[in-house]
Amino acid sequence: MTGNIAIVTDYVFRGVTQTGNNAAIQGGLDWDSGIGLHFGGWGSSLNFNDANKATTEIDLYGGYGGKIDNFSYDVGFTYYWYPGAASAAQYDLWEVYGKAGYDLGIAAVTAGVAYTPDNFGGTGDAFYLNTVVNIPVVDKLSISLGAGHWMLTQGFKSQTDWNIGATMKVYDWFDIDARYYDSDVSFLGNLADDRFVAKISRAF
Repeated sequence: MTGNIAIVTDYVFRGVTQTGNNAAIQGGLDWDSGIGLHFGGWGSSLNFNDANKATTEIDLYGGYGGKIDNFSYDVGFTYYWYPGAASAAQYDLWEVYGKAGYDLGIAAVTAGVAYTPDNFGGTGDAFYLNTVVNIPVVDKLSISLGAGHWMLTQGFKSQTDWNIGATMKVYDWFDIDARYYDSDVSFLGNLADDRFVAKISRAF
């Protein structure tokens, strides 16, 4: 069993702020069987600045993953739950996902896909494709780049987001991550504008 806690200056999910450009408190617990099966939960404060009273997001997830030499894989599901939100808003949803990665030594590359038949806000089925490249620089410091494309069928336009940042481990006490986010989304106004986000986290 492992856990994590974090404070972020903005909670950004797939290129869109979930806190109205404000800070969030986050944390989670994970259990790994040691034979591939894993389950966990994660939560964050949020603020959609609407009348549906969503103040918290809780993600429940599980899957099966493993590693063969430098190749890694994981398949599973995630349930996104917004307790207290008006049921008519149709915020709650579940996704299935699959991802694979390979460590090249100078960099580790991961690519994945997620699918939901009933996307956030009742906007139909959706796919999210993403890739992450992590590059170790020196001991306790790495740079990572990520990009994703959300293919939506109803209500919203498809969108692409990307980010780049650095993560530093401060002794064995906590991690500091500084990251720049941007997307090509224009119909959500400043909720999807480019932004700089700082995060302090600790695993235990």
